[in-house]
Amino acid sequence: MATIIMDSAKLAVLDIRFPTLPVVELQRHQAIVNAIAWAPHSSCHICTAGDDLQALIWDLSSMGQPVEEGLDPVLACIAGAEIEQLQRSSSQPDLVAIAFVSKLQILRV
Repeated sequence: MATIIMDSAKLAVLDIRFPTLPVVELQRHQAIVNAIAWAPHSSCHICTAGDDLQALIWDLSSMGQPVEEGLDPVLACIAGAEIEQLQRSSSQPDLVAIAFVSKLQILRV
């Protein structure tokens, strides 16, 4: 499970068996995170989007290994404005939809 930390640029990934302690915190956004979506075909990939105009895709398969500087995203997209929402498609797992201002953009990942 993943959760957005209110009014923060951080995202916490939780193990639902022990929800009081984050497994990892994703900290590469520069502004508030607005949306998260797990990849429908993979339990290790999550997409996050926020007020910093970025949509970031993370590979969490290395979560169990120590990472000194924190986890880095594997892909990044810069939008034309603050990203308000994102969605993954179960029928098209290589597509991510992001919404900003009055626009919808479809990204192939």
